[in-house]
Amino acid sequence: MAKPLVAIVGRPNVGKSTFFNKVVGKKLSIVENIPGVTRDRLYADAEWCGHHFTLVDTGGLELKSTDEMWHHIKKQAEIAIETADVIIFFTDSKMGLNGGDEDVALKLRKSGKPVVLAVNKLDEYKPEKLYDFYSLGLGEPFGISSEHGLGIGDLLDEVVSLIDSAKEAEEDNSIKIAVVGKPNAGKSSLCNKLLGYDRTIVSNIAGTTRDAIDTKFIFEDQEFTLIDTAGIRKKKAVEEDLEYYSVLRALGAIRRADICIVMVDAKEGLTEQDVKICGYVHDQGKPCIIAMNKWDLVEKDTNTASQYDVKIKEDLKFMDYIKTIYVSALTGQRTDKILKQCISILENANRRIPTGQLNDLILDCVRVSEPPSVNGKRLKITYATQVSVAPPTFVLFVNESALMHFSYKRYIENCIRRAYDFTGTPIRIAVREKEEDE
Repeated sequence: MAKPLVAIVGRPNVGKSTFFNKVVGKKLSIVENIPGVTRDRLYADAEWCGHHFTLVDTGGLELKSTDEMWHHIKKQAEIAIETADVIIFFTDSKMGLNGGDEDVALKLRKSGKPVVLAVNKLDEYKPEKLYDFYSLGLGEPFGISSEHGLGIGDLLDEVVSLIDSAKEAEEDNSIKIAVVGKPNAGKSSLCNKLLGYDRTIVSNIAGTTRDAIDTKFIFEDQEFTLIDTAGIRKKKAVEEDLEYYSVLRALGAIRRADICIVMVDAKEGLTEQDVKICGYVHDQGKPCIIAMNKWDLVEKDTNTASQYDVKIKEDLKFMDYIKTIYVSALTGQRTDKILKQCISILENANRRIPTGQLNDLILDCVRVSEPPSVNGKRLKITYATQVSVAPPTFVLFVNESALMHFSYKRYIENCIRRAYDFTGTPIRIAVREKEEDE
């Protein structure tokens, strides 16, 4: 289940990024430090009073000129309206109301989305500074100071309250599959082949698909939602703002998907940009299939697929659980196997290991290879439990968390994978120190 998305919108220089960093800075969930995988700080997981959500800062644009300012602000609001569960609308108490504020507020009111109005840079609480902002028609304004952390708690209380209200709405129980990759990798062609008819524009001109498009269908009595996305380019290649927002939608599609299909052009092989896209999928904890497309155009012999497998494992060491399938979206070669693979991998992502079996497994792992000693101290794992699925997440209770070396945590993960089938899905392992009285 995707975390609720909370989007921050507003004019430039009103303190959005400062607020973003204040909220996620010490709660940013970095599971692994993977060299070579650039994490996009546009999205970050956050938590407030036990409520987990994803915060997105829409303010990181480099505006080429002030003439484009209002255009960019409106586009930010439109993206927030489309994708967010709750919106935080930032204004500036020192600058006062602005025509741009009123334009965005109008769009937000029409959207019907829950909105929290933040009046920032209020370093000391003065109610009279808030009076003008009531005219925006977005309810009670929250006076805050992102820089000094004043009033943020009250604002976040309101945000999580609105998140809880949104959860009461009817949920979509279909399996959501996001098809992502670089431009012109064959994403739309694959979607059309899976659906059995031409639904999206298929063209060899990169960038044809601008938006993430959802289509529901039934396969083997199971309802699916197929999400066809725009190609994710390198940041330096993102010139026009329309392309920027297409990338934002694609990243949002990954966040709300149950499983991702990363389309790769087999003629080119796995590129640096493909690795970065896979890294984002991995960071989001999503099960994943790599579809090596245009396989019909690759000159090959009986060992070609094996050679590709070795290269993919080498380039994606941080996600060696990956499942790869070689297809041709144009001819339909092996595309009929993709949905069955998705179902199988989702079963793995939702697999639970009974606590007793898990602890027996961990005990056997420690017997085979004891943790190395550090400064005369040795790690002791006293208890293990699985706390969640999708991705499967395990907590190890230990005597001292600092003694858990990354390599030994990796060893534990490999032991779990050898004993149970978690092909295609990441695994998360957290370490907790066991209290003396526990």
